[in-house]
Amino acid sequence: MKARKTRFHYTVENIIEKPFNWKQMTRLLQYMKPYAKTLLPKTILMMLFATAVRLFIPFVAGFMVIEYAIIPGDYRMLAILTGIVLALYILSYFANMFRIKWMNELGQHIIFDIREALFKHIQKLSHRFFDQRSAGSILVRVINDVNSLQDLFTNGVINLIMDIVMLLGIVVILFSLSPELAILVLIIVPIMFFISTKLRRKIRRAWQFVRVRQSLLNSHLNESIQGVRVTQAYAQEKENMEFFEGVNHENFKSWKNATKQNALFRPFVELASVLGAAILIWHGSNLIQSGLEVGIFVSFAFYLGMFWEPISRLGQVYNQLLVGMASSERIFEFLDEKPSVPEKPNAITLGDVKGKMQFENVEFAYNEKRKALKGVNLTFEAGHTIALVGHTGSGKSTIVNLMSRFYDPTAGRVLLDGNDLRDLKLDELRANVSYVLQDTFIFAGTIMENIRFGKPSATDQEVKAAAEAIGAQVFIERLEKGYDTEVEEKGSVLSVGERQLLSFARALLADPKILILDEATASIDTETELKIQEGLKKLLHNRTAIMIAHRLSTIRDSDLIIVLDHGSLVEQGTHNELMEKHGTYYQLVKSQFSAIND
Repeated sequence: MKARKTRFHYTVENIIEKPFNWKQMTRLLQYMKPYAKTLLPKTILMMLFATAVRLFIPFVAGFMVIEYAIIPGDYRMLAILTGIVLALYILSYFANMFRIKWMNELGQHIIFDIREALFKHIQKLSHRFFDQRSAGSILVRVINDVNSLQDLFTNGVINLIMDIVMLLGIVVILFSLSPELAILVLIIVPIMFFISTKLRRKIRRAWQFVRVRQSLLNSHLNESIQGVRVTQAYAQEKENMEFFEGVNHENFKSWKNATKQNALFRPFVELASVLGAAILIWHGSNLIQSGLEVGIFVSFAFYLGMFWEPISRLGQVYNQLLVGMASSERIFEFLDEKPSVPEKPNAITLGDVKGKMQFENVEFAYNEKRKALKGVNLTFEAGHTIALVGHTGSGKSTIVNLMSRFYDPTAGRVLLDGNDLRDLKLDELRANVSYVLQDTFIFAGTIMENIRFGKPSATDQEVKAAAEAIGAQVFIERLEKGYDTEVEEKGSVLSVGERQLLSFARALLADPKILILDEATASIDTETELKIQEGLKKLLHNRTAIMIAHRLSTIRDSDLIIVLDHGSLVEQGTHNELMEKHGTYYQLVKSQFSAIND
């Protein structure tokens, strides 16, 4: 398996270099709080009961059987004690069965809560957050990283408590049976602990790197599936596959390294147990000759065998803890992300929105290198249709992004009905602004559900009325199942024009005060566009409408046309007024008219 070079470059997320700390573990355990009075207590009680039963078995099977049955030759007592041991094992079986059942139930509840909290938080984050991350890397956090916590919560945490309780119980019993023998046997534990701590940093870093490589792999897979048509159109399947092999190979190597680090711990524990057994046999035989009861020696041997079992499991739990920490760091990184457009605690509600928008000396930059808007002053009157025109990169999309407060201006103010957008409730603002984009997103579901997305409480009749008003019912009724037709993500079974008609119907159903049409008719042929003109009139009626259009013929009747160039306002007026000026707009119309005639 060999990684191949490629001309593509992907940014690998930085490995989070934070020290292992119990504060973060405490934060993770906070997700147990809702179950502190229900599932958690009975799980812990059953765990304690099962542990107590396990600790009692070696005493009966070792000391009592030998001292009270085998040495005296009392077969009746042997049968009784054998029955007690069998009963204890049955009790232990059922106790563990319920412990595992409740523990898994508790773990699944916690995983559900973490994933829901993460998804809920991500939905509140600003556009700048999504500008800086691929969809694949976000999916890894919500799915893979949360899944990796599953073992920690369904097994790790409760098992950790159980193993610690069992270890403490065994240590107490060992010292009560023979302090001298206990000290000699357990002296290797601090040495083992010292050496094992040296492995921790390597193991933790290895699992962090696994998460990073998985994120990169998922990002590439997501991008490749999304762009498969482009890949095939340019016959780049081979090069894309070579890059995937490289990413997959790096992921394979990271897993190989992490499992290799994990594998070092268990043999180390087994070696320690062998040393402990050797000490027990060597010194224990001397103690027996000096008067130590055989029953105590046998029980001691049982308990010593049990001692290494939780030690080994604790190593596995620690590995689970490291995996969980690597994932929780990445989850909390997202949960700690603050929206770049936060809502004020005392944000106001406008109530009756008119739809007047104003830009006062607005400046904006997506990064430090270039300003997207430079001191823009604009007024969009309520109920008017305003068109934004200009070359690519002139600032048209930036203006509409600021209107919905997807970003905040770096200088100046954007006002709605005289109120700074930063003072308004975000939900209310965005409920009054609807988008119709050139690249319409269609969700997996029925046509009815996709239109209803604009207003989830709408009835079937309201949905159909919106579709009819916009002219979408013509193609919908031709479909075999009409409004119940299932469409896949992005609406692949629909033409571009049909998807755009659905977006018009969705926007009409939402009934916003401000409507933004971003190249909304660019993907619709001239014949289809003529059919929906009446529907557009209904859609724009009594609304503040902002239209971004390169096809200038669609904006001739706008109340105001705003011409932008490299982030600056260069002209504004009606179509006739701007044509008379023979300025930038005139040149745009002229060049477009010439291109059509050519």
